[in-house]
Amino acid sequence: MPSPIYKELREQLDQYSCGFPITESGVELRILERLFTEGDAELFLSLSLKRETAEDVAKRLGRDPEGVASTLEEMGEKGLVFCSVAGEAKSYGALPFVPGIYELQLATMDRELAALCEQYFDEALLRQAASVEPFMRTVPVNRSVDISRTIATYDDSRAIVRGQSSIALANCICRVQQGLLDKGCEKPLEVCLLFGKWGQHYIDSGMARPITVAEALAVLDRAEAAGLVTQPSSSQNPGGMCNCCGECCAVLRGLNRLPRPAEAVTSSYFGVVDSDACSGCGTCLERCQMGAIALNDEPVAEISLDRCIGCGLCVTTCPTEALRLEVKPEDRRPEPVKTEAEAMRMMAQKRGKSLTPLAFSKTARSPH
Repeated sequence: MPSPIYKELREQLDQYSCGFPITESGVELRILERLFTEGDAELFLSLSLKRETAEDVAKRLGRDPEGVASTLEEMGEKGLVFCSVAGEAKSYGALPFVPGIYELQLATMDRELAALCEQYFDEALLRQAASVEPFMRTVPVNRSVDISRTIATYDDSRAIVRGQSSIALANCICRVQQGLLDKGCEKPLEVCLLFGKWGQHYIDSGMARPITVAEALAVLDRAEAAGLVTQPSSSQNPGGMCNCCGECCAVLRGLNRLPRPAEAVTSSYFGVVDSDACSGCGTCLERCQMGAIALNDEPVAEISLDRCIGCGLCVTTCPTEALRLEVKPEDRRPEPVKTEAEAMRMMAQKRGKSLTPLAFSKTARSPH
């Protein structure tokens, strides 16, 4: 029987981002028991999404500063809290399960944890994350968009990369997790880009290496060639950019379970077929990660607009140039919010969670 502290921890995690829903099996509590000691859980419950120094946390809780600092440092190393360094000051904050704690298990993911996460994804998290709103959005691969048209910077993966002062490159946690279960694919593994403080956190934790803008652009080239969907996080100033496949990616797997994934994903484009130019070769069927394309009796490709998420992967390999992306009407392409904090707040609100100021700046919690 799990300690009551883990039930409290689950409730707190359920406030954030796409949540941490309860299951009948209780697998989510087994995940928390695997990741958190009871002491870790106790301290996490006293944190907020707003980062604080260990000294400030200790003062607020009336605890020994050295002990709090030691525990927070260990939790940071285990990927349970976010650590940020500014000069000589180090601050810590709570994290959602996804995106956050799950991704930060990159260095410690093993078959047992991979199996627990897979069971949890299947029972609850994939469905909830996709049906509320994914924490990532789809941007088109660059060669699929008409260069004569102006593309918003937040829809341009290369512009996003060029705007970064620091970039880190890490393995894809979803492909690592699926590989441990003898599932998934053989697509490139080292394709996840992290920016700014997120990137530095990965580098400091030994999970990523620093790369240049030119190297990051080359990663995008490799991802496009491999048929991976480019997905930055859901804000204009993303902390990272993933390159995803439908077999492994938790977001795409969740979307694929929906009857109309196009309604759930944030994307500014949709695919169009020139039926006169289509040769019916079927290349686009293999490229599409959402099962949005089929050949009719002609045979000519047809795109289901209920399933197309506007990634453009089909466009770049069409031998007859019969496919193109069209921009959605303005009322169907909402501008992403500016910050990831706003994106997390919006996701929580859509699930009926108020995400009160206490989620971002807490008063002391009564100790057990």
